[in-house]
Amino acid sequence: MNGFHRSLFATIFAIAFPLTQADAAGSAFDGTWNVRISSSSETCGNGATVAIGINNGQIASSSAAVTASGKVADAGSINVTLGSGVKHAVGFGRLSGTSGSGTWRGAMCSGTWTAERV
Repeated sequence: MNGFHRSLFATIFAIAFPLTQADAAGSAFDGTWNVRISSSSETCGNGATVAIGINNGQIASSSAAVTASGKVADAGSINVTLGSGVKHAVGFGRLSGTSGSGTWRGAMCSGTWTAERV
């Protein structure tokens, strides 16, 4: 390997290695969370609880009945999409330590949510 190729390899390794370590470190919000979804409208239902998982800041559902996707930023802001059959809702808010809260909206309903880390 000549000097140029060794230098190029060393530069690529130096750039890629810290990124790999950051991905392996995960997010401060990783784990299982119980999310309680509330609506002020009786026709929309009230009081559902959904378990979601967060891994490296990526959101996934912990239930076969509800799909979840989205992302949590390092500072705790969260955006998530929940779905069950043909019903879908998007939520926004903030996680902090072991709890969080925010708002959500669907096609004909909206409300608030709170979360607790399990």
